[in-house]
Amino acid sequence: MNRTIWATIGAGLVGSAPLAGPVAAQDTIKIGVTQPLTGAFAASGNYVTEGAKIAEAQINAAGGVLGKKIQLVIEDNKSNPTEAVATAEKLIGKDKVPVMLGAWSSTLTLAVMPKLMEYGVPMLVETSSSGKITTSGNPWVFRISPTSEMEAKAFMPTVKTMGIKKADFLSINNDFGLGAAKEFSAMLKEQGVPIGVMETMDPKATDFSAQLAKIKASGSDTLFVTTAVEQITLILKQAKEQQLKTRIITTGGSSSPDQLIQQAGDAANGSYHLVFFTPWFPEAVKNPEVAKKFVADWNARKLAPGGLTEGFRGWDGINTIVAAIKAAGKAEPQAIQKAMWNVKVKGINGDIAFIKQGPAGNESAQNVPSVYMVKIDNGKVTRN
Repeated sequence: MNRTIWATIGAGLVGSAPLAGPVAAQDTIKIGVTQPLTGAFAASGNYVTEGAKIAEAQINAAGGVLGKKIQLVIEDNKSNPTEAVATAEKLIGKDKVPVMLGAWSSTLTLAVMPKLMEYGVPMLVETSSSGKITTSGNPWVFRISPTSEMEAKAFMPTVKTMGIKKADFLSINNDFGLGAAKEFSAMLKEQGVPIGVMETMDPKATDFSAQLAKIKASGSDTLFVTTAVEQITLILKQAKEQQLKTRIITTGGSSSPDQLIQQAGDAANGSYHLVFFTPWFPEAVKNPEVAKKFVADWNARKLAPGGLTEGFRGWDGINTIVAAIKAAGKAEPQAIQKAMWNVKVKGINGDIAFIKQGPAGNESAQNVPSVYMVKIDNGKVTRN
């Protein structure tokens, strides 16, 4: 019943921050970064940015790329789609970046995507999971994070081993949450599992008592939760207060289990979390030496351990972008876009390479990452 997923899904699926570094702009290759540094998703956005900064430091210490150092130009999209568009306009129009990393939430990424088409600039998507991102016909999108469909398919073998008989959903009311609820509920129905209630919550909500009361009355044995760590923390606490006995599983990889242990305390015990990197067990991932080095560098900077499950996204993203710049031989948008299709990077979340998704002739790029599940037990993250 407590079996942990250690599934590599590739086998089953074909206000801005200061600029990093004092180097003059003409002597650097700029990479735009748009992340939620404030607002509802701030914790995750800052962790992704810290991971990107670690990659920047490592790459520059090794000599940079094409004889130049890279320079991250970091913008705060404030967890808001309108602000996300504004950051893209600034990064492309004013800062003249030839490539971007962003934008954490699916809603933020979807808002930015028309600007990629308008200006012809590629973006490496490091977190967003909505299927629409790679099926809408935008050839400037390169995603390294799994889609909700991929995540659900990776979880499928565990439905029976966990003995799931009936499931409820509590999802953030945006593309991230709704997409996950759609894919996971469809997968469960295919496995013969009936769905109880499907509740949503506003991204800024802090009181979930009404939703949890409906879930408790549903009588399901499992609750799938999809949102960022801030709301997951509150949901776990309030579920305990309401004496909800339902097993809780979070999806999307943004649960930050260490942070949940610290902030939710005993309420986090017994919860399960789908993650895309296991910093507690770096030896278990496909590229353990890469993972161990990243964890060591993260800890050397005295960054919060809870941020590792988000920070790796920034590291993988910047290293993938730099691999494309190197292969392109020049830091120009079209050249980077073309080169990105052939990159092969040993990432923290496995080997990064792209397959095509979307309408013929305008395909987006999708990586096929790894998915894991961990459990919080007695205040610790466990593999079983």
